[in-house]
Amino acid sequence: RRLWIGTTYLDAQRPVIWDIGAIAASSYPTKRELIKKIMIASAAIPGAFPPVMFPVQANGQTYAEMHVDGFRFDLAPVLGRDNHWFDPRAAFFKVVQQDPVLQGVKLIAEPWDLGEDGYQVGNFPVDWSEWNDRYRDCIRRYWRGDKGQVPELASRLSGSSDIFEHSGRGPRASINFITSHDGFTLADLVSYSRKHNEANLENNSDGTGNSLSRNWGEEGPTDNERVGRMRSRMLRNLTSTLLFSQGVPMIVAGDEMGRTQGGNNNAYCQDNEISWISWDLSPSQQQLLDFTVQAMQILKKHPVLRRRRYFMPSSGKETEVPSVVWLRPDGSSMQAQDWEDVDNHVLGMLMPAGSADEVDATGQRIGGDTLLLLINSGARSTYFALPEPGDPGRWRELINTARPGTRMRRRQGLNLTARSLILLGHGPDL
Repeated sequence: RRLWIGTTYLDAQRPVIWDIGAIAASSYPTKRELIKKIMIASAAIPGAFPPVMFPVQANGQTYAEMHVDGFRFDLAPVLGRDNHWFDPRAAFFKVVQQDPVLQGVKLIAEPWDLGEDGYQVGNFPVDWSEWNDRYRDCIRRYWRGDKGQVPELASRLSGSSDIFEHSGRGPRASINFITSHDGFTLADLVSYSRKHNEANLENNSDGTGNSLSRNWGEEGPTDNERVGRMRSRMLRNLTSTLLFSQGVPMIVAGDEMGRTQGGNNNAYCQDNEISWISWDLSPSQQQLLDFTVQAMQILKKHPVLRRRRYFMPSSGKETEVPSVVWLRPDGSSMQAQDWEDVDNHVLGMLMPAGSADEVDATGQRIGGDTLLLLINSGARSTYFALPEPGDPGRWRELINTARPGTRMRRRQGLNLTARSLILLGHGPDL
């Protein structure tokens, strides 16, 4: 005989079907208690009764489910340092790779420490992801307005293949971030040109003095509306750049709503209002939170922003649909002289719908829309000619950091405002 009882796995939000007959016929030593717990769980009403916890067994060991997806290792080169030098084939990595529990979880390295041979960005084993500080520094320099950043910007937007591809990894090896628990918050990055760590009682000598920040006219809090508007736009620029880059975005809690530490970039020792998150949001903070949610929804909707493999260079075939096209303001492809122009601050990134490589549970490719990312960190607005993707539909602004809302583009070009970013989608359903 067969008796099936259903329960709900609350964390995964999915049903679980138990074969009670098979459990009763098994040699499981505590099968009576297990069947009793299943019956209690099946009759329990969520919210009215506490959830029933089940032990998990694997390879003869019992585990308590802690809902841990993975681990981030601080100062991770020490894990692979054999005989003073870092080795991606070190014993620790081999043990983790062979462990039946750990081999399937997310492993993230902070790939630098203060030891010998301590900077190891891009050198961890194939199953690891890494904090990408070269992404952080490039994006900060670019939006600060530094010259000569466009070539590296293209590499960082497309997943940093120059750092991770040599080890057989894809874009998801890159943990993209602009801020972390160390250093300025995102709001302070655009509000302070220097650190203000006096509250740490070390004469402001602690913390890095090279944050690649810019205050946009005044240091710290300001009542200047022009400065305030520019800071808000820069927060939108930085947030959208992070979320629309290939790789895995990392956002520090509070940055999505403009948390400040008052210019303190080393607040580890502050357990007070300096480091706490305030949930009483000002109108500008609420607007930033709404914008961040909007950008995340776009990331979730468009698979071309979440590629598992790097964009492939064009083979030159006329019938080929390139996976990415880098554009200059006249709508044509970037040429060598454009990449070499250190005064250029403008870049277009065309991602055809066909370049998405995400598949569903049946192995079928998940479609999407063609996207065009336009980005300008310069002090002058630029007219940008819109390309013709070749598929039916029209361009529509999905995000414009210089102004709210979305709009259909009926003309063949648009004005890319100074120090702004626009993401457009092309498709019949937009």
